[in-house]
Amino acid sequence: MIVVTADALRSLLSETFVACGCEPDEATRVAASLVDANLAGHDSHGVVRTQRYVEWLQAGVHHAGRSVDVVIDGGAFLVLDGQYGLGHTIAPQAVRLGIERAKRHGVSIVALRHSGHLGRVGQWAEMAAADGLVSLHFVNVGSSRLVAPFGGISRRMATNPVCIAVPCGDRPPVVLDFATSIVAEGKALVALNGGAPLPEGSLITGDGRLTADPRALYGAVAPGEMPSGVGGSGALRAMGEHKGSGLSIMCELLAGALTGSGAAGPEVIPFCNGMLSVYLSPEHLTGGEAEQFHREVNDYIDWLKTARPAVGVDEVLAPGEPERRKKAKRLAEGIELPDDTWTSIVAAAASVGVTAPA
Repeated sequence: MIVVTADALRSLLSETFVACGCEPDEATRVAASLVDANLAGHDSHGVVRTQRYVEWLQAGVHHAGRSVDVVIDGGAFLVLDGQYGLGHTIAPQAVRLGIERAKRHGVSIVALRHSGHLGRVGQWAEMAAADGLVSLHFVNVGSSRLVAPFGGISRRMATNPVCIAVPCGDRPPVVLDFATSIVAEGKALVALNGGAPLPEGSLITGDGRLTADPRALYGAVAPGEMPSGVGGSGALRAMGEHKGSGLSIMCELLAGALTGSGAAGPEVIPFCNGMLSVYLSPEHLTGGEAEQFHREVNDYIDWLKTARPAVGVDEVLAPGEPERRKKAKRLAEGIELPDDTWTSIVAAAASVGVTAPA
């Protein structure tokens, strides 16, 4: 493992994405979002993605400088097309529209299709919470088949995250953000690169055995080669047995089929994220008594945290607390990266003529 400061990572990634054709503002935004994911402890959606983003830009899978296109404007609901732009540009545009409509109508629904990789979805929920809104987000990944359904071996779903955030007034929001697979694909990538090992049974091999070996997903990977999710004969497993599998299926139907982005299926379509988002205004739903709502939320969270900890647990935490604590620690001490992850970032930068610092 090596330790890199957040500022150094942002600088290197920003320079790399400028060299890939992004305007400086967009490059800075993408770099900041990736580093933010690592700061929050979601390494699976952080800088480990750099090489893949660069390759997608070079191959024309995703494009710099794109904006959302309004396909349908129904007032309180919108259908948006991300035009395969970078997700860290497309997502905040979609979220801002959802926030504006919810503040006007009390509620809004935004169906986003054809976005580049959206990164850590919690970042977009936090953006809505900062504006005082509750938000729910269902995400799928078009043409991504990584996860086996409950009772199966064959890949039929993506990792399909779900995120819900609730504002708490002058306190940090409660943010629930998780993949519907036992581990996100990025965590398998981190493990393959020498990072934290995966939980036992988080994958299933092609012959039906449970395993923690990420090679079940990627197969054999040569040194310096970018791992491919189609390289192995096995699959990731859905979390929560039949319950998590069912939730993942619903993400395919809501974020994929309903948005028009496309569900994971036998046909190969361009890689993209679909996201169905619902924004709720406590100010409207409480008849102007949002402060009472915040007190109720905070009183409950305070009571929740008084639960007696289980053996081996120091304290009960609310959703979003681990991320905030990790961020404070990594801002102070730096971000730990496996050697292979740093090597892949350096290689991605070098491929566009950028030299990483020693």
